[in-house]
Amino acid sequence: MVLVMVFGVALLVAVLLSGLAARTVLSTSLLFLVGGVLVSDGFLDLIHITPDSEIVSVTADLALFAVLFTDGMHVSFPKLRANWRTPARALGLGMPLAFLGMALITHYLVGLDWTTSLLVGAVLAPTDPVFASAIVGRKEVPAKLRQLLNVESGINDGLALPVVLILITAAGPTSGHAEADLGKIALELVLGLVFGVMLPFVVIELVRFRHLGAEPKLQPLLPLGVGVILYATCHLTHANPYLAAFSAGAVLTARSPQAQEAFEPLGEALAELAKFAALLVFGALLTPQLFGDLSFGGYVAVVLAIVLIRPASLLLSLLGTSFTRQEKLVAAWFGPKGFASVVYGLLVLQAGIPQGEGAFTLIAVCIAFSIVAHSSTDVPIARLFHVEDLAGPPGRIPAPRAVKETDHVGT
Repeated sequence: MVLVMVFGVALLVAVLLSGLAARTVLSTSLLFLVGGVLVSDGFLDLIHITPDSEIVSVTADLALFAVLFTDGMHVSFPKLRANWRTPARALGLGMPLAFLGMALITHYLVGLDWTTSLLVGAVLAPTDPVFASAIVGRKEVPAKLRQLLNVESGINDGLALPVVLILITAAGPTSGHAEADLGKIALELVLGLVFGVMLPFVVIELVRFRHLGAEPKLQPLLPLGVGVILYATCHLTHANPYLAAFSAGAVLTARSPQAQEAFEPLGEALAELAKFAALLVFGALLTPQLFGDLSFGGYVAVVLAIVLIRPASLLLSLLGTSFTRQEKLVAAWFGPKGFASVVYGLLVLQAGIPQGEGAFTLIAVCIAFSIVAHSSTDVPIARLFHVEDLAGPPGRIPAPRAVKETDHVGT
């Protein structure tokens, strides 16, 4: 109950300060992270949460599923086909460069073996727009910049996951059975994609039957029901829930824009709550002991990951594009680590690999530093574009997606 009380207080404070946060460096996301830190061991000692606590994996898992499901609902296939080149550069060149760059500094500065270093690079390669909402959430920010950040962050989670799972298998104690494990990973990914495509497709077809359909006030619950069933199905069958979530959201929008429109306010609110809960729980893991376990080389690696690896990799991928120098620099800076990295980091820790604890410590500290750095600089940097008004309510960019539709860009 203490954790529930802390969450309620943090939620109330975040709502009351959300207007101020939209205009200043104050971040509602950071409030929940700090709240978790304050009530954890080593500070107020009100709650005791460890990385192997069930609440950690459950909240991170739910948050990532909810975020990917709502992100998938903002995918516009026609607009994506018309505006794919620059995001493709970021995903096809920038992301691999960041992955390899992070692996190099992890190996040489932290001393982890090559397989585990590559694993750390894969975990920290995905980006998340949650902590850069003032950039993608303001209509005067160039549409192509918002498009780049949204498409990149919406797709790179799914691209990184197979690599993370394969490297966990390679680094784990059962690496001798790698061939069987790789087959299992492939089956889980395929099942996730199949469930994510078929379930919403069947539901939308049922709605089109003459005597079926939802009355207006219940229409938002239709996609919610799809999401709940899909989440349970994936966990019962061991299908990959994250690939399923993103593909299901995309299929729902493609098959029924009306369902997407009806669900959007509810979906964004639920994703926001899941995000805040996961941030609070993740903050409770950030104890003084965890920060003390990271070596000096680890802290250097964290700083380089944020200020050098991501910016350099994306700048290289944007060479020759029509982006202005200012746009390139802004896009390069906003590479925050989000819930995918949290979930994948927990997978690393729970896999029992020889250097898993050291890898998780580095990953957790990097995520924490990224949240602080990116969520506190989005508003000042957005003002470089002379922005005055938000395209929508502050928080997890619900409106920017709608704005993108009118600006002829898509994710």
